[in-house]
Amino acid sequence: MRWRQLFDDLEAQWEAVEVAAERGQTASRTRAEHGTVRLADRVAGALGEHVSLRCRGAGVVAGVLTDTGPGWVLVEDGRGRETLVATAAVRSITDPVRRTAPAGDPGPVRRHLDLRWAARVLARNRSPVRLVLDDGAVLDGTVDRVGADFLELAEHPPDEPRRARAVRAVHAVALDAVAAVVRAAEPTDRAG
Repeated sequence: MRWRQLFDDLEAQWEAVEVAAERGQTASRTRAEHGTVRLADRVAGALGEHVSLRCRGAGVVAGVLTDTGPGWVLVEDGRGRETLVATAAVRSITDPVRRTAPAGDPGPVRRHLDLRWAARVLARNRSPVRLVLDDGAVLDGTVDRVGADFLELAEHPPDEPRRARAVRAVHAVALDAVAAVVRAAEPTDRAG
């Protein structure tokens, strides 16, 4: 009878060790999975939700996350103003939602819709913008052209259309230095 108790006791101990090991493996796998999640994936998980992003140079950008792309997110502030935020400038998210966007290949088309592509859309549309750099500098004007790793901004007053007489300076700005791009109010006369 004592042998039976000994075997039962050893079997119970073995089962306890196996359960503990499985729990440890599950926790370890969970930690490993969390270890692959990027901050951009956490932000993208909030698509359609209110976000509050603290950004290098731009301070807090808050509103509804309306779109995401490789290297950027688009936030609408509720007053119709859209801010394109470079994810490299995001330093923290306040109260992030529990969802995380699935990591993976965004697809052949979406992969090319990066910050450079977004800047080219602004250049093509001749949209007046407020460019906020990662050092806090602010430039108002119109994106004239976009290169491989920079954009050129014709600086002019935000309430005036981009005309040669209104341009104060032209700045070549490294895309890596862009923290946020805020679409300014559209001027009434858009001729250039």
